Amino acid sequence: MNKVLILFAHPRFEKSRANRALLAGVGALPSVRLHDLYEEYPDFLIDVEREKSLLTEHDVIVWHFPFYMYGAPALFKQWLDSVLEYGWAHGSKGSALKDKIVFVTLTAGGTRQAYAAGGHNRYPLREFLVPFEQTAVLCKMTYLPPFVVHGTHLLDDSQLAGQAEIYLRLLSILVRGVVDIESMTRYAYLNDWLSTD
Repeated sequence: MNKVLILFAHPRFEKSRANRALLAGVGALPSVRLHDLYEEYPDFLIDVEREKSLLTEHDVIVWHFPFYMYGAPALFKQWLDSVLEYGWAHGSKGSALKDKIVFVTLTAGGTRQAYAAGGHNRYPLREFLVPFEQTAVLCKMTYLPPFVVHGTHLLDDSQLAGQAEIYLRLLSILVRGVVDIESMTRYAYLNDWLSTD
């Protein structure tokens, strides 16, 4: 049984229909901990040792945030820079996160078609996430494709509830630890992998 840590970073969570829907049922899942960075650190003063302790206690790490201007909210970037220190998370002697599973969960206003080669945003969404993938590789983690909810402003409550069910199913699978990493990494999104299961 795996322990899953969701590192959630949303500066305006109270206004986010999509993220509220995705996280509504998370508290009922055993072995899943929701860690809201903006709630914990409204002053941006991150307790690095506490965060390191949380990371070492969990097997699966989820970087969950809204996709703002092609990246993560500021506090999440600060968290990466502060917590994933050389000599601890990476470098010749940094192996604290080695072999832990990590992936990005994000919500995006743009549709999947908008995030395609030649689409409105010019590139597939995965290309915008390369810095997160490389961060995971640097830290010797196992990086999975992202879980993405696109076109959030176009989805009604029923559609958002459907996305939340899929997300909870993914988290449940990861908790059980019955995962085929090779199979999962063949897909652009974890959503796609789940639709074949």
